[in-house]
Amino acid sequence: MTQRPVLVVLFDGVQSLDVTGPVEVFAGAHQDGAAPAPYPIRTASLDGAPVRTRSGLRLAADGALADAARPHTLLVPGGDGTREPDPRLIDWLRVHAPRAERLVSVCTGAVLLARAGLLDGHRVTTHWAFCDHLARHHPEVDVDPHPIFVRDGRLATSAGVTAGIDLALALVEDDLGRDVALTIARHLVVFLRRPGGQAQFSAQLAAQTARREPLREVQQFITEHPSADLSVDALAARARLSPRHFARAFRAETGTTPGRYVDRVRLEHARRLLEDTGGGVHEVARAAGYGTPEAMRRAFVKALGTPPAEYRRRFHAPPVPAH
Repeated sequence: MTQRPVLVVLFDGVQSLDVTGPVEVFAGAHQDGAAPAPYPIRTASLDGAPVRTRSGLRLAADGALADAARPHTLLVPGGDGTREPDPRLIDWLRVHAPRAERLVSVCTGAVLLARAGLLDGHRVTTHWAFCDHLARHHPEVDVDPHPIFVRDGRLATSAGVTAGIDLALALVEDDLGRDVALTIARHLVVFLRRPGGQAQFSAQLAAQTARREPLREVQQFITEHPSADLSVDALAARARLSPRHFARAFRAETGTTPGRYVDRVRLEHARRLLEDTGGGVHEVARAAGYGTPEAMRRAFVKALGTPPAEYRRRFHAPPVPAH
């Protein structure tokens, strides 16, 4: 089996999940303990010393960056330590990162790569809270704040924290196939293997929670009943407001229109049904409130760039057989 050594960069203030999430994915690919590991993993800090993560957890490095062998995949995590990084770390990345066959960042690890001049001319993403910062300080970089991960040639960048797991699973799927990636996802109890084009936020997280109780109840109703009549008139009646007043108040308090909020919820519901159940496309379209499969197809192509049938083929996880 082809081995793809992974080198993980450690530094004080690193986000522990940025490290351990992808590491668990790559380590999970070693399903046969007798065979060579597909992804031999090593960690390294500047001086080979242990580092203290953002949460206070101490991580022991396998060695110093200066002594690290050239990896196939260089993984650069994020965390508070990226705000004022050691200049020696930036210098090491500038010299050594281009030698890796695959360069991967998680969360604000993209900021370190940008400081080293490694993202110029590339499309990338990072944690939503730092996208503006990255774009403002590095105008040569094409920052996309929406996807959970972006792949541009040998460069792969992910959004915040757990998005690193999604990116690592996608890389394993490319390297070793879908079955291996799904097995790892099940072992980690990652139910939704999200495509990179999926938004960083769910509909509920992307929109603010309304302050007024009637509007919060409407938001909850939409989430729990995506196949119901969710027209502005019907939702306004539920909130005991006129349609005009309801639409204006909903947007003011949530940051989005009722129609867009409904669209996001229905898309998420349909996506989860396609990933997790055995229902057909017609059945899913009805359950998600689209009315017709064609309406659902248009929504999927617009938001995810792929029709429902293809989405399901790529991301549906078949049930684990009973033993």
